[in-house]
Amino acid sequence: MKPMIFTLVGQDKPGLISDLAKTVFEMGGNWLGSNFSHMAGHFAGFVEVNLPQDKHLILIERFSQHPDLKIHLLAGEVESTTQLKTAKIEIMGNDKAGIVQELTQVLSQFNLNIIKFDSNLESAPNWGGLLFKAQATVTIAENFDLDSFRETLEAVANDLTVDIEIE
Repeated sequence: MKPMIFTLVGQDKPGLISDLAKTVFEMGGNWLGSNFSHMAGHFAGFVEVNLPQDKHLILIERFSQHPDLKIHLLAGEVESTTQLKTAKIEIMGNDKAGIVQELTQVLSQFNLNIIKFDSNLESAPNWGGLLFKAQATVTIAENFDLDSFRETLEAVANDLTVDIEIE
């Protein structure tokens, strides 16, 4: 069994994911994880599966012919067994143009690898504007300077709240 990652985007309709999962199962694969969203009127997502190595090309061929989705597949890499320390970061504040770029620049400045990053906008009930929310999981070094990192993140905007939990 070897991991395989695929991304997909297209018009949504009932049964899309069921069809993909059925194909993976019929080929002797195992669906390991996925994340799907509706964005800008489309259905988008990514999936990790384990599949026998000799079935990879067959899956690529079958998925490339899908009538409703554009699917891109890549062979996955076996993850290292080394356990890394991670931090979960929750950020909330008024939205502004460039906020994701500024936040990810801070992560890069502190040499943090992003494992997961989710962001969205919600209506701010008391202000009438948009509220930016992000959740990130990053890898960190054992001697990481958490206080300096938090201060730098909070400096991106004067109204940001930042919660960090080390795992």
